[in-house]
Amino acid sequence: MQSLNQKVVIITGASSGIGEALAFEAASRGARLMLAARNIKKLEAIAKSLEEKKISVKVCETDVSVMEDCKHLIAETINAYGKIDVLINNAGISMRALLVAADPSVIHRLMDVNFWGTVYCTKFALPYLLKEKGSVAGISSIAGIKGLPARTGYSASKFAMLGFMESLRIENLKTGLHVLMAFPGFTASNIRNTALAADGSQQGESPRDESKMMTAEEVAKHVLDAIEKRKRTLILTTQGKLTVLLNKFFPAWVDKLVYSHMAKEPDAPFKAN
Repeated sequence: MQSLNQKVVIITGASSGIGEALAFEAASRGARLMLAARNIKKLEAIAKSLEEKKISVKVCETDVSVMEDCKHLIAETINAYGKIDVLINNAGISMRALLVAADPSVIHRLMDVNFWGTVYCTKFALPYLLKEKGSVAGISSIAGIKGLPARTGYSASKFAMLGFMESLRIENLKTGLHVLMAFPGFTASNIRNTALAADGSQQGESPRDESKMMTAEEVAKHVLDAIEKRKRTLILTTQGKLTVLLNKFFPAWVDKLVYSHMAKEPDAPFKAN
């Protein structure tokens, strides 16, 4: 087990939700932080709060769908700290629309952020991670193991992330690089509020009862524990673990369960019957 104390940790999508929770949890473990997101004001507010606790933290305004932004993020981290120990690819957006109604640009946007953002950041950080025998983590979703209706672009982007990260792990079996894929279940965060509708606009309101979900803080603790223990896979929530297990043996039956469950959401774009 490796402590995060004094390790340099990059967290994308750090302005809210799981990313923000990861920042505070990593800080509590003594990490030195580089926080990245598009919302620089929120990042600066988080950084100020952490600096008051004597935490070493830098921020970088970053749109991970833009390759040059990702390259700049890595360069800024090296300029600030001289190394990178951990990269957490957390930035992500979701969607809620049937494919038949969705504009193709919605799918494109999800791939740009969720998949290409992971590719860009990992590519540019990799030489420094290899030097430190560090860790790269991808924050996926149960939707990256089992496709979800009305989330075609989201599931596709998370499946793509899994293929990329698994290939990366095998490429680096002999280098000492640690690769973690984390699959949270439904988590209380703002990802559903910012999910894209069929026309690409933001949904603006969660269709689910957030109070019954695992908190972002709980997810952050599990993820950082997994990084310190250098685990390869992390599946969270009882529902998530059960879905993955049952899908191995009864995929057609799980298809029906997933359809029925998702159809019960308020204003779901499809009906159970």
